[in-house]
Amino acid sequence: MINLPPDGTPHHAGVLRTAPVPGETASSLVSRLAHRYGLEEKALRSCWQWRNYPPRHENGTLRADAEMLLNAAGRQVLARLCGVEQDVLARALPSWGREDAKLPAGQDAVPAAAWRIGGALAGPVAFGCQLCTARRTGTAVRMVRYAPLWSRVCVRHGRWQLDADADQPLEYLDVRHLPEVTAAQRRWAGVARRAVRAGAEPERVFALAQAVVARWWEQAFGWEREAIWPRRLHQVAGGDAGGDLERWRIVGRNAVVFPEVVAVADALLEPVMAELVWADSGAGQPRALPVDGMFCRRLGERLGRTWLGPLAAADHGGPLIAWMGSVIRLRRGAGGPPGYDNDPWWLRQEHQAATMAGQLRVLGKEKKAPGSGTMWRAAVPAEQRRLITSAIDSAEEQLLQLHGVQTGPIADVARQLLRGLGHSAGLIEAAWKRTAVAAVNGGVPLQEVARWVDMPVEVLSQMLTAGRQEDDS
Repeated sequence: MINLPPDGTPHHAGVLRTAPVPGETASSLVSRLAHRYGLEEKALRSCWQWRNYPPRHENGTLRADAEMLLNAAGRQVLARLCGVEQDVLARALPSWGREDAKLPAGQDAVPAAAWRIGGALAGPVAFGCQLCTARRTGTAVRMVRYAPLWSRVCVRHGRWQLDADADQPLEYLDVRHLPEVTAAQRRWAGVARRAVRAGAEPERVFALAQAVVARWWEQAFGWEREAIWPRRLHQVAGGDAGGDLERWRIVGRNAVVFPEVVAVADALLEPVMAELVWADSGAGQPRALPVDGMFCRRLGERLGRTWLGPLAAADHGGPLIAWMGSVIRLRRGAGGPPGYDNDPWWLRQEHQAATMAGQLRVLGKEKKAPGSGTMWRAAVPAEQRRLITSAIDSAEEQLLQLHGVQTGPIADVARQLLRGLGHSAGLIEAAWKRTAVAAVNGGVPLQEVARWVDMPVEVLSQMLTAGRQEDDS
């Protein structure tokens, strides 16, 4: 065991050599060091003088993505503890060498450290694979590293490593039975090279594709034909996500949609796809982008969803249409000076995909304040909500009009009333069917919905199935 004298310099430093993992946070390395020497983390941290307290979540728990910055003297202490050279740590730790004004500098400075949040310092922070860490170090302990979304799959063990900035217990999702997720990570390397050749930054290309697919993910509750994502989601949830569907849709989203994100990024980089956008816009004769345009139709086909094209084309105000607009302006030479208007890879803030941590915070607040209506808005796509509201409003307007139909021959009045009532009944039936579909897609058990509408489960199931088939046709 290491003895810690008052000056903070450990005796017998580096007795047990501990190499850093590439991309690891310094805080994670210190945590592994403490475990290696059989010390509590708090005891090992006493080697440095701290300028602030470690960051915590709202409930008081320590953040797994906490990072520590060290002054020059502090870096020397960490190197001795690890038993490795400083240049090894400099190559492996992204935070190594980052200075902080609060830390003392100079030759006579004491070893000092300051806490920071890793995501705000050097990029996205994720958990590392414990099995790989055990294979590398001989001990299965938690490891945290900086890792973009396109490098989250541990190919050896079939694990998708989750974000470390969220207040939730899982470190990874099992994707061993989803080979397309692993294949997408391998494919991304080629897509990134294509982006560089095209003069685009791979990070920005990926962010745009992620925003496009994440928007589809939120709309997918209304896609009766979508079968791929639900299957994947249930698999990463251990077989059934129905018990806690809202949380699993948040935790599992990035892993589930990853193959589509890479496919969309690949498609947006292809010149032939840009040519289809130009043709859809009317080329030299400008026109509004059609719902049945060739670009969106081809994009849907490349994703294995031939029905997706019209839905993607009708999503006005989304990141995909914004990308198409930039491509068209560049082709027409009407984009003005260089800037975001004619930069296809510029992603508006409102289009950026919500993070897992942010969504889980919102979900937690919703569960603490049930009945606010927010959960319905989050679960049911805006287009589906508009259809339900429109049917209700139309039925209400029709019924109001019938109040004036009270004079005239019996046959005329009866005919107008019955036709009007029949039309209103049809609108109401369409509204409750759409509402039932939204509830079932949102994770409400079919038995519960059947009880609410006072109908046998079998009959309701047949009606909803028939309604979906009519919509598809």
